[in-house]
Amino acid sequence: MKETKLGSKPDARSPAGADIRFIMAGETGNMIHSTVPPHQINRATVHATVSEFWFILSGLGEIWRKDKKQERVARLEAGVSIDIPVDTAFQYRNIGDVDLKFICISMPPWPGDEEASHLEGVWEPTV
Repeated sequence: MKETKLGSKPDARSPAGADIRFIMAGETGNMIHSTVPPHQINRATVHATVSEFWFILSGLGEIWRKDKKQERVARLEAGVSIDIPVDTAFQYRNIGDVDLKFICISMPPWPGDEEASHLEGVWEPTV
């Protein structure tokens, strides 16, 4: 059994451009805390083998997702959850004046930054 505490400083930066803090890792998945500064637009990305669940803690943002069947932009605000299935293109941005913060769960565990490929998104990245 594990217990962890959220660190005070970022541990790394995601391939898309968010500051991340590692929370928990296990055999079937891992969990991180992500922070996107005000008005930052992250790079569009697609994952090869990992699916994600996000839970928005605070701030205001938007996420564009596109798979073989549909394409949509969803609002990211406190209490909203979204999924990013394997092979779904996505791009997200903070449209507010405070940090956008969310919990991200990856399944299976994140294998490393080679998992993510960048592609053209709907917004011009600022990172």
